[in-house]
Amino acid sequence: MSIKVLEGKRFAEMVIQGANHLSANAKMVDALNVFPVPDGDTGTNMNLSMTSGAKEVKNNVQEHIGKVGSSLSRGLLMGARGNSGVILSQLFRGFSKAIEQKKSITAKEFAQALDAGVTTAYKAVMKPVEGTILTVAKDAAKKGVQVAKNQDDIVILMEEVLKEARASLNRTPDLLPVLKEVGVVDSGGQGLVIVYEGFLAVLKGEALPEGPSAIETMDDMVNAEHHKSVQGHINTEDIEFGYCTEFMVKLEGKRPFSEDDFRQDLSEYGDSLLVISDDQVAKIHVHTERPGEVLTYGQSYGSLISMKIENMRQQHSDIVGEPAQTPAPVSKEKKEYGIVTVSMGAGIGNLFKSIGASVVIEGGQTMNPSTEDIVKAVKDTNAKKVIILPNNKNIIMAAEQAAELAEEEVLVIPSKTVPQGMTALLAFNPSADLVNNQDVMTDAMQHVKTGQLTYAVRDTSIDGLEIEKGDFMGIAEGKIILKDKDKVRAATALLENILDEDSEILTILKGEDATQEDLDSLVEFLEKQFEDVEVELHDGGQPLYPFIFAIE
Repeated sequence: MSIKVLEGKRFAEMVIQGANHLSANAKMVDALNVFPVPDGDTGTNMNLSMTSGAKEVKNNVQEHIGKVGSSLSRGLLMGARGNSGVILSQLFRGFSKAIEQKKSITAKEFAQALDAGVTTAYKAVMKPVEGTILTVAKDAAKKGVQVAKNQDDIVILMEEVLKEARASLNRTPDLLPVLKEVGVVDSGGQGLVIVYEGFLAVLKGEALPEGPSAIETMDDMVNAEHHKSVQGHINTEDIEFGYCTEFMVKLEGKRPFSEDDFRQDLSEYGDSLLVISDDQVAKIHVHTERPGEVLTYGQSYGSLISMKIENMRQQHSDIVGEPAQTPAPVSKEKKEYGIVTVSMGAGIGNLFKSIGASVVIEGGQTMNPSTEDIVKAVKDTNAKKVIILPNNKNIIMAAEQAAELAEEEVLVIPSKTVPQGMTALLAFNPSADLVNNQDVMTDAMQHVKTGQLTYAVRDTSIDGLEIEKGDFMGIAEGKIILKDKDKVRAATALLENILDEDSEILTILKGEDATQEDLDSLVEFLEKQFEDVEVELHDGGQPLYPFIFAIE
């Protein structure tokens, strides 16, 4: 089969097949994460990100490949989770930008678009690391550009691109010693190879083996996040805008359409607003008290399609057994400052709120929030200036991407751990400007040490440690330094390593997998060995990590 020109409908099939293939293999990609901690989620993040892009493509299938590419870019951008998901979104953002004006593309233009995606992705990463998804994408695109000089068949081009992507993936352990030590290839690079396999299967008209799970839709993810966040963190009467309103407008030229103006006008009706569009359709999601007025406004631009209105108060009251109530009107005057922080565990979330966080996003280790989640949280602060504390190195890029998309003035403090986030938040000064707060909060993070206790999900050998599945591991500043079969022994050994004569305050966050007896044993140990250290205890309720330690 030979294909000389690629149109939008076939490209849409490639995207959907790539997303399905990644979905079927997400757990395999997760298992390639270098460290044996139970929060390896590269596959999960890439899957949810690609699924978001594929969902938008499904809603906008057409012959014009540039418009299909724009839909893919929008969906990926808003659904991007974790570093791998953000990089994937940037790869296809650059790709889509290169083809946005084209109705169809040739082999040469396809290769050039892949190369443009690589350029965009590298620019998005502050310190690009070779031996990762970036390298695999770069090598594959470079090969594509080379092949396209003498080859006009897109099928053959994609075969060569995939062949080089696989070869580059196999070379990643030579570029990142930690991959070679553990005996795996880069997980993000593997995810990209899987997407490209889906692309080629469509071009060749071949079927890929069906995976264990079907592609999850954007609607499924939104509903799951709404359900989780509403029932767990607020009372029914605290829901300010009670109707989750989603609809699409078929743009029929009744009046000139501007996405920015449309979004600005609808912002007066509620929050959690999302507006995306192409030349034919606008998709809207908003939480409001006046869904009828929102629909009437949308109808002024064209016909309404795919309408859905849900009473979130009733949903919440059904879940928690509370009577649904309509709250009194609340002033929408914006505050000067808002703080968004990411937290794992209800106890840690409550702790962040007690020291000044405006909005806490549930997530972190096993489920990184998407760019869209963070944009909504920024909006929910109802503040002019917003500071985001990611508290996880794998969420920083999504937070920075959200900061660019948000209408508010947003600053990201790159906290990599919960203790860093807590220390930075305590240093926040509401009377200072953003620049001064950035300096002070970033500096404050340098004066806290983080220790974490978790368990191994597989056997491995890393940094001279022979780790077996089920071992408890002590992690100091992101590095695994010890392991033990016993939880308390591992915790006390970790404390002996990270506490020193300069340590004054130790904060212990107890996770859901730690017992009171475990905590009592730690306190007894500290009273004997580090009697001069002041100890603060909090029930963090975090999963996967029985103990998190903050040392100041």
